[in-house]
Amino acid sequence: MFVRLPCVPFTRFAKCLLVLMLVVARPSPADERIWAPIAKDGLRDPNGPAVKVLQQPADALTPLSPDTAGNQVRWVRALKEGQINPRASLRQPLVSEKYDKDVLLNLNGGMPVVRFPHSIHNEWLDCSNCHDHLFKKQRGASKISMFLILQGEQCGVCHGAVAFPLTECARCHSVKRTDAMAELEREEAAKALPSAAPLSPPAPTNERAPSPKKEGKGK
Repeated sequence: MFVRLPCVPFTRFAKCLLVLMLVVARPSPADERIWAPIAKDGLRDPNGPAVKVLQQPADALTPLSPDTAGNQVRWVRALKEGQINPRASLRQPLVSEKYDKDVLLNLNGGMPVVRFPHSIHNEWLDCSNCHDHLFKKQRGASKISMFLILQGEQCGVCHGAVAFPLTECARCHSVKRTDAMAELEREEAAKALPSAAPLSPPAPTNERAPSPKKEGKGK
């Protein structure tokens, strides 16, 4: 005997549940990153002692957050997720100055504006790594040049060597010029606001307040 079941509406909750089940059941994409062995990376003497002593890049970097450029590691994400814990110094504890303000660069160029996050860089580097031999601390005191960066100076000391390469333009040039100008205007407006100083209590005095006069009928 054939029994026709009532049509049950496929609710939004059921759809979301089905999508979630498909996402969980889908296998994660295979890690296709490849690193050249130390003996064949073209940087070291294949007959030198480093080949037998140093850890192979694939063994060291595979567990870290993947990237599609450079040495194929998202170093900032690896740091935030606790995959790595770099030392501040090799020989002795180093107390570094902390600075987390973002700086907007390339305000007059043709590319989008660069937002330089001090906080991310300060997780790795002490201020003395860059100031003042690479960049002056004063705004606008250092003329940043892509020509110098491509020659391995300024930002190019790290980017293209250990940090993500200079071909990843959008990672630095990431802010629309209109948004950057509006942000700078808000900063200047905030600086122009007078600071609300707390009112100080009146200074104590030894003078006695005059006693109030009693009003009466005159004689």
